[in-house]
Amino acid sequence: MRRFAVHPRIAVGLIVVGLAVVVVLGVRIFIRLSDYKVAIVTPKTNVHREFSNDLGPRIYRVLHYHQEGDDGKLIALTFDDGPYPIFTPLLLDELKRLRVHATFFLIGRDAQQWPTLAHRVVADGNEVGDHTYSHPSDFNLESAAQVREEILRGRNALWAITHDPSVRWLMRPPHGRFSELTLQVAQSLGYHVVLWTDDSGDFRNVTPQELIEHAKRNATRPEIILFHSGELATIEALPTLVALFRAEGYRFVTVTELLREAGTKAINHPIRRSL
Repeated sequence: MRRFAVHPRIAVGLIVVGLAVVVVLGVRIFIRLSDYKVAIVTPKTNVHREFSNDLGPRIYRVLHYHQEGDDGKLIALTFDDGPYPIFTPLLLDELKRLRVHATFFLIGRDAQQWPTLAHRVVADGNEVGDHTYSHPSDFNLESAAQVREEILRGRNALWAITHDPSVRWLMRPPHGRFSELTLQVAQSLGYHVVLWTDDSGDFRNVTPQELIEHAKRNATRPEIILFHSGELATIEALPTLVALFRAEGYRFVTVTELLREAGTKAINHPIRRSL
């Protein structure tokens, strides 16, 4: 029987190609894992380690990547912006009908313009977090003094209207834009910066069904899902979304309740399971 012989140059070439494939796949996996960002930034979080794109922090995130999760299956609906005179009442009516309490990150200036609506958010059993005073477009580019002023003015405006203690310790940066400096200023003021485990993308031109399918694909345990107050598609999708998560055993809570029951570690390292 003749043995099949591989020319040495071909063998070397195959080894090189194989090594190149392994390296490329390894780099892609490294980038994917090191791109992971926590959903809750506490006053004690090392923001450089958790958010920097430098090699050292990236290596740290890869080495510490794991799934903690919470078998309690808790989900917090969060709504950014507003209040708005048309959409906010519709949203509040739907949440009340569904018996769901949510967390609203309101804009201080808008709350001053529509104080009755801001007050109703809390009166209906929801909680309010600080979404700054004027919702600047480039919050990540502002100085420490500007960031501090936006947070404090937003807090003071919202507290005067709602008297919700959450405005003093929960905040979310506008457009989800932040820098290490942004986070450090918020930390110095005693805030937990609330991001998310799933961005619904409802600010884009999407249908209710697309929002539902997205939520099914990207569910986590526990879950903080980002919505916006001024989107009709979100309001229309809520009944199906709530029924879907409840059928899977999830319980709807506010962010404060989620932190108390699940803890920061589980929220920042959730189990990812499609519904």
